[in-house]
Amino acid sequence: MSQMLKSSGAMAAATLTSRVLGMVREMVYARFMGDGWVAGAFQLAFMIPNLFRRLLGEGALTAAFIPLFKAKEKTEGEREMWRAANAVISALILAASAVVGLVLVAVSICLASGAAADDAQLDLMLRLLRWMFPYMLLVCLTAVFMGMLNSRGHFFMPSLCAAMLNVVMIASVLWLAPRFGAALHEQIYGLAIGVLLAGVAQAAFQLPTLAREGWRFEWVSPRGNDVVRSVGTRMIPGTLGVASYQINMLITQGIAFWVDASIVASFNYGVRLMELPQGLFGVSLATFLLPALSGLAAERDHAGFRSTLRQGLGHMVFVNLLASVLLILLAEPIVRLLFERGEFSSGSTVRVAFAVACLAPGLVLFSAINICARAFYALGDTRTPMRISVLCLGLNILFTLALIVLFKPGWKQGGLGVANTLSAAVNAALLVYALRRKIGPLQFGEFWSSLPSMLAAGAVAGVVAWFGLGLWDQHLGHASLWLKIGEVFGPATAAALAYAALAWWLKVPSVREITGLLRTPWR
Repeated sequence: MSQMLKSSGAMAAATLTSRVLGMVREMVYARFMGDGWVAGAFQLAFMIPNLFRRLLGEGALTAAFIPLFKAKEKTEGEREMWRAANAVISALILAASAVVGLVLVAVSICLASGAAADDAQLDLMLRLLRWMFPYMLLVCLTAVFMGMLNSRGHFFMPSLCAAMLNVVMIASVLWLAPRFGAALHEQIYGLAIGVLLAGVAQAAFQLPTLAREGWRFEWVSPRGNDVVRSVGTRMIPGTLGVASYQINMLITQGIAFWVDASIVASFNYGVRLMELPQGLFGVSLATFLLPALSGLAAERDHAGFRSTLRQGLGHMVFVNLLASVLLILLAEPIVRLLFERGEFSSGSTVRVAFAVACLAPGLVLFSAINICARAFYALGDTRTPMRISVLCLGLNILFTLALIVLFKPGWKQGGLGVANTLSAAVNAALLVYALRRKIGPLQFGEFWSSLPSMLAAGAVAGVVAWFGLGLWDQHLGHASLWLKIGEVFGPATAAALAYAALAWWLKVPSVREITGLLRTPWR
C-alpha cells in the first residue's frame, strides 16, 4: 500500500505540473478567444483527436498492453518483451495511419462538396479538424511509450510528458496565432498547428528514458503476432470500457454544438477546471493500480487484489470528496480568478461557473469508473466494462437531450453537467456490482464504516468554505488580482484544514496513510 501511495504521489506531482500548465493553457485560450462560437468550433475539433489521447494515454491501450508486456517480461525475458513492444508499435503505426488517412479524406470530401458552406461554424470546425486529426498517430505512440515506462517502474517522467504538450500549445497562442491574420477565425489556425507540434514534443520527451532502459525500435511485422492480436482484442472493447467519461464529453459536446456552438466553449472550460483534481489524484492512482492489480491477478492473489482495489478506492474518495465540495461552493471565484480577462467576460464567468457546479458532484464517480475499469482489465475482462459503458452512453444521450431542453438559454451548459453526473453514477454502480459478481465480496466493510466520517468532514468543509467566501465578499471583494486570489485560497485553505482535522479526529484510515506519501524518494 505504501508503494501505491508513493508511486501515485510521484505521478501526482508530475501530473500537478502538467495540469497546472494545462490550466495556464486554458487561461491563455480564454483570454485569446473567450467562449464564443469560434472557441466552440476549435474546442470541438480538438476534442475529437484529443479523445484518442484520453482513451489511449489514460485508458484502453495501456490497459490492454501493460498486462501482456509484464507477462512477456516474467515468462520470456527482456528480449522478447522489447520485441513484443516493437510489434505493437509497428501495428499502431499502420492502423493509426490508416484511420488518419480515412478521416482526412472524409473531411476533405465534405468540405469540397459544400455541405458545410452555409454553416460558418461547422465549416470552421471541419477545417480545424483536418489540421489536427493527425495528432492521433502521435498520441498512439505516446500511449505505448507511457505503458512501457510504467511497466518498468517509471511513473514520474511519463506523467511529465503532458507538460511538454501544454508548453507547446501555449507557445502556439502567443507566437503562431498572430501570424495567421488579424481576425480570430483566421488566427485560430495557429492553435491547430500547435496541436500537431505538441504531439511531436510529447512523444519525443519519453525516448531518452526508454533508451536508458534498453529499448531500441525495430520494425516487427504485426501480422500473426500473438501480442498484437491480444492487444487489439482487448483494446477495441476497452476503448469504450475505460473511458466512458471522455466519450460522454464528446457526445454531449457534439449535441451542444448542434444546439448552440457557444455552449461548447463555456462547458469545456468547466470540464478542464474539474479535470485538475481528477487528473491530479484519480487518474494517477488508477494508472498505478493497473500494473499492480495485473501482477496480483497473475499471481492469483485474490485477497491482495481486493485489498489493493479497496484501499485505492478509499484514498480516491477521501481526496476527491474535498475537491468536489470546493468546486461546487467556490466555482465562481475560481473561474473569475483563472479566466476573466481579455475576451472572457463576467458573463462568461457566470456561465462556466454554473457548468462547474453541475459537474463537480460527479468528480468522485468519474474517478471510481477509471479505477474499477482497470480492475477488470487486470483480470483480462474487457467486455464487461464495454457493455456497461454502452448502456451508460445511451443513458447519457437521453439525459443530455432532455436536460438541454429543460434548462433556460444561457444556462444549458448546466444540463450537460447534470447529464454527465447522472450517467457516471449509473456507470460506477454497475461496475462495482459486476466486479463483485466476478471476484466475490469486495469486503468494503472498512470503507463503508469510514464513509459517514468522510461525508461529515466534507459537510463541515463545505460550511467553512461557504461562510469564508461570504465573509470575504462582504468585507474585501475581488477588485484586484490579490483579492481574487484570496477569495479562492482563503476559504479553500480553511475548508481543507477543517476537513483534514475532522477526518483525523474521526480516524479515517486514508488520512494517516496519505500523510506518509512524501517520506521516500519518488521514481
